Amino acid sequence: MTRQTEILIARASADYALLDSGEGEKLERFGPYTISRPDPQALWRKKLPAGEWKKADGRFAQKGSWSLKKGMPMRWPIALGGLKFYIKPTPFKHVGLFPEQLPNWEWMRKIIERAAGDDAKRGGRCEILNLFGYTGGASLAALSAGARVVHVDGSKTAISWARDNAELSGLADKPIRWILDDARALVRREAKRSRAYDAIIMDPPAFGHGPKGELWKIEEHLVPLIDDCLKILKKPPLFFLVNGYAAGYSALAYENVLQPLAGLFGGKTEFGELAIEEQALHASGRLLPCGIFARWPSL
Repeated sequence: MTRQTEILIARASADYALLDSGEGEKLERFGPYTISRPDPQALWRKKLPAGEWKKADGRFAQKGSWSLKKGMPMRWPIALGGLKFYIKPTPFKHVGLFPEQLPNWEWMRKIIERAAGDDAKRGGRCEILNLFGYTGGASLAALSAGARVVHVDGSKTAISWARDNAELSGLADKPIRWILDDARALVRREAKRSRAYDAIIMDPPAFGHGPKGELWKIEEHLVPLIDDCLKILKKPPLFFLVNGYAAGYSALAYENVLQPLAGLFGGKTEFGELAIEEQALHASGRLLPCGIFARWPSL
């Protein structure tokens, strides 16, 4: 049997573009502002001249600090994928949004909208569980497609940010529950309550802590968490999506983790890389690798 790795590509839009990358950095435009920050995947040479990089409104400096030009706000809104988000430079070089997830949002929306005709059969709106939900991109995409969402994260700051994004996107009154909790503990409790979900999304970090200091190590805890998640999936489920960043694993490893879904419910898993295409200022836009994914089912 042949398995093929896929590359999901996010491209420039009105409020976002990857302008250039290389030599361990990337230059991006978020709305009216450009920022430069480190990216170890950018192994190649930059294409834009140094003068263009120096025009950046914000630059991530050493020791977790940013150098921002005078007048640049600490937070500003942009639109992406039909949603709106607040961008804010953080001490961890992130800005609260991962544009490379746009293809996954579109994939989820298609499945959720396709299932809308079967809502009565499934018992109403489909219910999505988003673990390690961060600032809410996937949750808002699912909400906008008509799903009910349970958004879980171990960071109070991230949940507050996600709620602001929901309000900014005009989705604050949609059916979503915001839960500050450890992902593993929440899933175990849901199993005891016999709660079930139509789909599960997760974006587990390589290492982290829950709100009460619960330790998370992906090499120890991912597979048990997946096992527990299988216990709270409706039969048949709609989809299961796992994203990976900076964990050192191949997308094929994540695909192997999701193999039990195909065995239980048929279909097949997809896996591969998430990438952003540089804005087409040159003959062809390079692709910047941004992470990995595995998902079930394929459309």
